Amino acid sequence: MTLRCERGFTLVEVLVALVVLSVGLLGMAKMVMVSSHSNDSAYLRSQAVALGYQALDSMRANLPASTTAGYSTALGAMPAAPASCFAAACANAAIAAWDVYSWKRALAAALPAGTGSITTSGTFPMTATVIVQWDDSVAQTVFRDAAAPTNSITLETVIQ
Repeated sequence: MTLRCERGFTLVEVLVALVVLSVGLLGMAKMVMVSSHSNDSAYLRSQAVALGYQALDSMRANLPASTTAGYSTALGAMPAAPASCFAAACANAAIAAWDVYSWKRALAAALPAGTGSITTSGTFPMTATVIVQWDDSVAQTVFRDAAAPTNSITLETVIQ
């Protein structure tokens, strides 16, 4: 009588294969989560840059108010709603007040805790500095950088 040896996988080999597969799937899930947060952070950054250039374009379109600090606003300060200028001709200062107000509202709507500031130099050549700041704490916690939950960009250009 001869003994036959059964060949095949043992239960231990199957469990080891399951552990290796699950570790790989967890790694892939973490990679997808990090890339998703990176995409969100990049989207917010691109929105901030676009809104910063919007402010600079408004200043270039209204040079008389830009050169007299009509667009100057502090970081975090929300100006009061100005009177509407659409029915009649407006002065340059009123247009600047409307531009700043609508820009600040757009920052608050497009970015989490979005705010901005605009400063101009008083000397020639006239330069404008636009700072856009927003809360990027969701992405920063994924990247383990809890010390810097806010991001900001600074745009500086010569107006005149």
